[in-house]
Order: sequence, then C-alpha cells, then structure tokens
Amino acid sequence: MPSTGLGGIIQDIMDDLKDVPDEEILARARKNPDLFGVLVDRYEDAFLRKAKSIVRIQEDAEEVVQDCFTRIYVYADRFKPQEGAHFSSWAYAILTRLAFTRYQKLKRKRGVTAELDPELYEKVPDKDDFVEDLSIRSEVLIALSRIPEAASRVLRLQFIEGKTQEEIAEIEGASVSAIKTRVHRAKKDFKTALKDTNAYEQD
Repeated sequence: MPSTGLGGIIQDIMDDLKDVPDEEILARARKNPDLFGVLVDRYEDAFLRKAKSIVRIQEDAEEVVQDCFTRIYVYADRFKPQEGAHFSSWAYAILTRLAFTRYQKLKRKRGVTAELDPELYEKVPDKDDFVEDLSIRSEVLIALSRIPEAASRVLRLQFIEGKTQEEIAEIEGASVSAIKTRVHRAKKDFKTALKDTNAYEQD
C-alpha cells in the first residue's frame, strides 16, 4: 500500500531509487533537483565522519559537508563517468579538499593545537603536489582509469576516500607494509598516466 503524506511520498521515491547507481541519480538530479536528496541520504553520515576526522569540530564538519553537497550539485555537469572512476571517488575528492582547506583556516584563525593524525598528513598536498593532482578534474579520473585496477583502487581508497593504510590493508587482505609499497608504486603510475592524458588532450 502506497504511503500517504509528503513524508511518505518522499520515502516511496527513496525506496524506488535504492538500487539506482549514484552516477544515474546525479544525472537525473540535474533535471529533477529533488532527486539530489537521494545522494545526500546515502552519503551524509559518512561525509560527516570523514570531515570531522579532519577538522575535529562537529559544527565545522557540518559546514564542510553542506558546502561539499552544494558543490557536487553545482558542478554535476563536470562529472564524467569513466571506467574505474566512480561518483564516490569524485565526491570524496571534493569533500577531502574542502575539509583540508577548512582545517588550515581553523589552524590560522583559532590557533588550533590538535594536529592531524600521521596518515592524514600524507593526504595534505606535498612538495610535488601529488594530492593536489587528485582533484575533481575529469583528466584525473581518466588517468585513474588508465592505470592497473589494483593501483587505482589503493589511490582512491587512501587519497580520495580517506581510508587509513590499516583499513586498506584489511580491505585488500595485505600487510600495511605491502600497502605502503603499492601506494608508492601507484603514485608513479598515476603521474605517468596523468601526463599522458594531458598530452593527449592538448594534441
């Protein structure tokens, strides 16, 4: 029996779309903004946990997540589905960049004393701007799709989805030291693929 009332109708819509891929929901939401709520419902809690792990303060984490969803919606047309590059990777890239930007501002403005966990430092742009390259640009997603799946997967897990190396080791069924080695090699593969992608697009 169909639900009654506005809340029931919304729930019916959510139920009907529960098996529809994120990428399709995003595409539909460009014409029907109400559908964007499906993505919010799917990712809000996980985004809040990730943002809070970086900025440390609940209120700031909530603002980061709100900003993230706004940007995902506004720049929805920039997402181009690629083999091996999913909506979640693109969305987490936006979230992580916004969270690190907010953390740096808080550190300067409030004199934040709590330091990032050691593995989180690995996700902050370093001198060769590796993490900066893992942006929301389409050529980055293309480059990720062109390197071996195992390499692409560990990069997405650590630098985009923000998982620790211990978590990745558990997911991959490998030791932490093995994951460190894979990440190091994968970064080299990614940089080569990104250069090739940029060179191809400029031809």
